[in-house]
Amino acid sequence: MEPTADDASEPIVASGDTESQEPPKTLVDWALEILSTADPDEKARLGDLAASRWLRGDIPLPYDPSRPARPPPDRPARSADVRLLPPSRMHKLGKGGSAQSRLAMLHSLAHTESWAVDLSWDIVARFGAGMRMPRGFFDDFARVAQDEGRHYTVLSARLRELGSHYGALPAHDGLWDSAMRTSHSLLARLAVEHCVHEARGLDVLPTTISRFRAGGDEQTARLLEDIIYPEEVTHCAAGVRWFRYLCLRSDGNHPTSYPVPGDGTADGKTAREAEDEPTPILSKDVSSDDKMVQQVEDDLPSRIAEDANGQVKATEHVEDGLAKCKLDENIDKDEEAVIRIFHGVVREYFRGPLKPPFNTEARKAAGFEPAWYEPLAVKEACIEGEIIE
Repeated sequence: MEPTADDASEPIVASGDTESQEPPKTLVDWALEILSTADPDEKARLGDLAASRWLRGDIPLPYDPSRPARPPPDRPARSADVRLLPPSRMHKLGKGGSAQSRLAMLHSLAHTESWAVDLSWDIVARFGAGMRMPRGFFDDFARVAQDEGRHYTVLSARLRELGSHYGALPAHDGLWDSAMRTSHSLLARLAVEHCVHEARGLDVLPTTISRFRAGGDEQTARLLEDIIYPEEVTHCAAGVRWFRYLCLRSDGNHPTSYPVPGDGTADGKTAREAEDEPTPILSKDVSSDDKMVQQVEDDLPSRIAEDANGQVKATEHVEDGLAKCKLDENIDKDEEAVIRIFHGVVREYFRGPLKPPFNTEARKAAGFEPAWYEPLAVKEACIEGEIIE
């Protein structure tokens, strides 16, 4: 079921090209073509082709430094066959106790993986050149994109085997809406989409697998368990790895955390600089005057949360909140600074606390230790060593 890139049978020019356009030459060119391809099956096929050629060296450059990079679309091309609803109007998926519920779960997974293809190519096209990222960044996210395309392909094929298809049910695009809130900052994009959301997938996949298995669908359970689950660990690892890299990159010839309008450079502080920085770290916005990351340390005088009814109230927390707010004393200075930057970015760009239970084992395999995420599960309570009650 795994798609392949056979040069003898696959065209080089992406389907969105016209005769007046040159075929894609760099990996960023390929990413833009994939983002402009609406059909999800073709999107996955082109992504597999591009990633395979890049990883074996047939695409020589990640981007062309001699010309300005084309910006990616605000919204990738998507198939009109998938009916979209606001998240609030989506029906509950159920717990897999019926064939209908399992189809809804499978369709939701296919939709998520299809968007994950776009997210992976978007981070390459949107940030790779402007942030002057090293080749390893392009390697990692080409692999992630290739995996996500394979995940979509096998899930879509499974839907057809069960007499349905991708697009048979409505879906929502909350994942892309979330991504657009971080379209100005690679650091924020890595934190929210490629650490928080990817790790959340690791948290819920074991339960999802169990539900398919309990419902008698061993084939789907094995597909999720043997193909998708282990690869999702590596995707979370890529997010953590490149978030850490950006924080610690201190070479003056490279941008650091945040892009500046026009030239793709940045003036954000590195983690080492942040360690001694007494004032909030600010960043500049390339697309609007939206508020950027303004805080790394947990130094706000109070925290409040707004409940589902729009009423403002102090958030209630568990008794061990204080312990979770403290970083392990064995963490070295650089890692502690990186983690504090992560906390500040997630608090700014992710709505609400992270929801336990956490898949600690899978997260640890991805290099995502509890000090990164446990304080964020009680983030409204952690105010300079105190718990709000």
